[in-house]
Amino acid sequence: MAQAHSRAAVRGSTFVRLMARMGEVDAGQPSGSLPDRLSQWLSWTQSIALSSALDGKVAPLEEPPAGETPSDALLAGARAALVEAITEEQAWARARSRAIARAGAVEGDPDHKVDYSALRERYLLMQRSIQGTTGKLRGELRDHLSMASPELARLAELDGVMEGALSPREQRLLGGVPALLEARFEKARKSAEEAAGTTGIWLDLFIREMQDILLAELDVRFQPLEGLLAALHGS
Repeated sequence: MAQAHSRAAVRGSTFVRLMARMGEVDAGQPSGSLPDRLSQWLSWTQSIALSSALDGKVAPLEEPPAGETPSDALLAGARAALVEAITEEQAWARARSRAIARAGAVEGDPDHKVDYSALRERYLLMQRSIQGTTGKLRGELRDHLSMASPELARLAELDGVMEGALSPREQRLLGGVPALLEARFEKARKSAEEAAGTTGIWLDLFIREMQDILLAELDVRFQPLEGLLAALHGS
């Protein structure tokens, strides 16, 4: 089973590389400039909202936001808790056992009967945990930025507009990962059959790959939080 994970030095690109490896495609540099790509992602109504956030006046919050003031320690604690959940050995062992049992197989079955659905359930649970935690923290950071200064209040509004505009696209892309993993799962299972290996070895490697992808997604989702927190500290 997977051991404890140490945070990768490269973050956003780690997820891209893992996805490219899983899909067996070349993860080259994206074509076109960032503004050009953004123009393809935003609708005209979202573009208007973005323009308003950049140029309009920001109404300050009437009262200080509730809850703990976001800090490096708070974000680090939230990240550590998610990493622990993603790499929890017992939870994945239970999902692993269900995957084998649902297929009516036993450990070491030479027919390699394993049901992917149990592993997908665990993966989706972790995705929801990552999204829920980072979404809550991002909203809290915006609330505190809105109280810090007019400039940071504008940044908070801009981040809210960008999150609202890009989240549906992000959700579609990240939501498609379990299907890609299923194709990867079937390929690994078939390779094990052809090599006459045991279920345990390839299945443990596949579970570790699932964990690595979740950890890479975690890093991607924490990037805007770290940017907002840096802005708050610099105020």
